[in-house]
Amino acid sequence: MNLRELVSALNDFASPALAESWDNVGLLVEPSPPHTVNTLFLTNDLTEEVMEEAVQKKADLILSYHPPIFAPLKRVTWKTWKERLVVRALENRIGIYSPHTAYDAIPHGVNNWLTKGLGTCTSVPLHPSTAPGSPAEGTHRVEFCADAVHLDAVLSKIKDIPQISCLTTLPARVEGEEQTRVSLNCSQKALLEVVALLSQNSLLYHKTEILLLQKPLLPHTGMGRLCTLSEPLSLAATVERIKGHLQLPHVRLALGAGRTLESQVKKVALCAGSGSSVLKGAEADLYLTGEMSHHDVLDAVANGISVILCEHSNTERGFLSELRDALTIHLQNKINVIVSEKDRDPLQVA
Repeated sequence: MNLRELVSALNDFASPALAESWDNVGLLVEPSPPHTVNTLFLTNDLTEEVMEEAVQKKADLILSYHPPIFAPLKRVTWKTWKERLVVRALENRIGIYSPHTAYDAIPHGVNNWLTKGLGTCTSVPLHPSTAPGSPAEGTHRVEFCADAVHLDAVLSKIKDIPQISCLTTLPARVEGEEQTRVSLNCSQKALLEVVALLSQNSLLYHKTEILLLQKPLLPHTGMGRLCTLSEPLSLAATVERIKGHLQLPHVRLALGAGRTLESQVKKVALCAGSGSSVLKGAEADLYLTGEMSHHDVLDAVANGISVILCEHSNTERGFLSELRDALTIHLQNKINVIVSEKDRDPLQVA
């Protein structure tokens, strides 16, 4: 499959628009075109050891869940390991693609896979995603009617205000008079300037309508999950289920104030990777994530919420096998999809 065709298919599987604004997702390294992909290589982290594996297995495109290029590179030399990844990728004509938080958000993504470790449950996103690009621009729509005497002067001043978009005018008949209906989208900051301008003319101001532009929520899509178990479990049993799902010999556990291993768990708030910001304030019996800051753990415990930490990538890596099968179907068996055998969590218990 041609690389650009494959990237389009990957973007259809999980739109990069669903990723967090701070993230760096999509095609990060592109060999000179045309570039044909026969083997797609999946990894959670792209390390130098994993890159060597990809070269040996003749990968044409690496899908690295975590973006190996995050902070901007000022040069591409042999000096640092991330620069060397780019050099080796280009020398061996291997592209690099990263979905990261787009895969966190989608209904068939990483967080959905993590919920399966809890057994039968229903789940909803903790922070639902909104439909990308709808409405197109702005936070508010302002509509007002103006007569020919005031129209040109008002439009001239409005066009000088930054962050105004979708400005349209249409003929309108108001109380038997021929007027012009003006409609515009604007940001929260620009709204204050538009209202201040229109309020200078009482006739314009009293004919003004302001609408809040709300993007529709996407079903089952967003960051984190709040899971309600079909039947309550003891905390001890929940720990064992999670260890089994993640294939871990141990996890770290903080007991919520007043809780024991026999305390019942009905609601679990979870987030793959680093969950501090996503889980903060969620009402649950248990927080499940890879890592949290010390003080966020203390806050949860003080509020009677137990915390299970599994290390960052341990809450993500197991998803790759499920992803391999899903992408094989999505790509209509046109390419060979394989999972890294060298990718592993960097932390071990000594």
